[in-house]
Amino acid sequence: MTKPPSTTGQKIEQAFEKALDPFATALKRATRVAGTEPSAAAAAPAPAPAGKPGLAISPLATPFPAIPPIGGVEIATARAGFYKHERDDLVVFRFARGTSCAGVFTRHKIGSAPVDWCKKHLGGAEGGKDVRALVVNAGCANAFTGKAGADAARRTASEVAKRFGCRQRDVMLASTGVIGVVLDDRKIVAKLPEIENELEAAHPSDQWARAGRGIMTTDTFPKGSYAEAEIEGYKVRIAGIAKGSGMIAPDMATMLAFIVTDADIHPNVLQALLGLHVRTTFNSVTVDGDTSTNDTALLFATGTSGAPRIGRVGDRRLKSFSAALDKVMLDLAHQLVRDGEGATKFVKVTVDGAASPASARKLAKSIADSPLVKTAIAGQDANWGRVVMAVGKTEEPVDRDRLAIRFGPHQAAIDGAPASTYDEAKMTAYMKNPEIDITVDVGSGRASATVWTCDLTKGYIEINGDYRS
Repeated sequence: MTKPPSTTGQKIEQAFEKALDPFATALKRATRVAGTEPSAAAAAPAPAPAGKPGLAISPLATPFPAIPPIGGVEIATARAGFYKHERDDLVVFRFARGTSCAGVFTRHKIGSAPVDWCKKHLGGAEGGKDVRALVVNAGCANAFTGKAGADAARRTASEVAKRFGCRQRDVMLASTGVIGVVLDDRKIVAKLPEIENELEAAHPSDQWARAGRGIMTTDTFPKGSYAEAEIEGYKVRIAGIAKGSGMIAPDMATMLAFIVTDADIHPNVLQALLGLHVRTTFNSVTVDGDTSTNDTALLFATGTSGAPRIGRVGDRRLKSFSAALDKVMLDLAHQLVRDGEGATKFVKVTVDGAASPASARKLAKSIADSPLVKTAIAGQDANWGRVVMAVGKTEEPVDRDRLAIRFGPHQAAIDGAPASTYDEAKMTAYMKNPEIDITVDVGSGRASATVWTCDLTKGYIEINGDYRS
C-alpha cells in the first residue's frame, strides 16, 4: 500500500512521522504487553451475515462487538442491486463539519477508480480537512475500467456532495467486488433518497454491524472492533469495520477498513499514526499472497469528544489514543485472517534472530505464504521441513547451523538439526488446535517480525472457482 502523492502537506507529515519514531518504538512495546492483544471477549452476538449465499460461516469467526454511537458520524445502508441476491451492498457515512481524514492504499500497479479518487483528494494541500462523507459499494470493484470508471466515481461523489452540501473533494469513495466492470453509479444515485432518510432518522444501535455486513463480498462474518482511549482526561472512542477474505496479502490486498474516532486530530497526525500502525497490522496479514487493486484504509476524526485538538505527532497526549488505535487495527487485521477463504486454522508466524526488520518480515511472509506450509497445517501435519524450505528460498541471511523451529511449545529443530526432544505424538496433538504458533530463529541477528495467516484448504478452491456466480 502507499500514501497519497507527496505535497507540501505530505512532506510536513513525513517529518512528523520521523519525529515520532522514538515515541512509536516505546509505544509499540507498551501496546504489545501480555494480555493486550485484541480478543472477541465481551462482544455482543451479531445477526446472521448477509454475505454470498451458500458460504458457511468460518469456524474461526468472532462475534461482532457492541459499538456505541460515535459522535459526528451517521451511517446508513441500502440494497443498490450490485448483487443478484437480497442483501445490502451500499454503505454511506456522513460526518460532522471539520472531520479530519487520512488514508493508506494499495501498492498494486493497477489501482481502482475509487483509490485514485481518494489519493488525489487526500494528497492535496488541503487534503484530509473537512471530509464530509464516505460512500462504499460491494459487488463491483470499478477497477481496470478506464475513463468510464473514473467518470462513474466522479458522478457518485458529485451527487452525494449535492445532497450533503459539501464539495466533491470532501466525499471519499471505496468499492470492492469484481474487477473489470464499470460501476453503475445510477444504482447508487437511485438509493440516495433512501439513504438520506435513514441518516435523518434515529440511528439504530446496530448501525455499525449493518455497515459491516453491507461491505462483505466472500466474507462469512462482519468484522468490527471498538476501543476507548483518553486524551487529557477526556474519553475518546474508536470504532472500525473491515472486509476481506481472499486476495489478502501484506500491502492490504482486497481489504477495506474504515475507522472513526471522535477525537480531534489534525489530518497530518492521523496520516502519520495510520502509516505507523498499518505496518504491523494490515500489512502483516496474508491469506493467499495476492494483492488487490482496491485495498483502502481510511481513518476519520470527527472532533466531537470535547478533547483538545492534537496538531503535532510527537504530542505525549497521543500515547493512549495511539495504543487504542493499534488495538482496533490489529483486531480487524486478525479477523481478516480468521475469515480467510476456506480457513480452518489461525496461524501466527514469528521470525526471530533476523539480520534486519525487513529481512524478518520477508522470512515470515515466505513461511506464511507457502502453499506447502499452509496445506500441511490444513492437514494437521507438523511437517516442519516445509518451514525450512520456506526460510531457505528467500535468499535472506540465515545461519543454517543456528536455525531453530518451534510449533507452539514444542521444539522441532535446534542448532540446524532435529531437536533431540522432538515428540511426534505431542506435535500431532498440537496441530489439531484451531490456532497455531510457528516460531523460527534464523540466527543471523536480533530483529524479529510477526505475520498472521491461515491454512489452505479445498474450500479456498471452491470459493474462488465460483467467485463471479
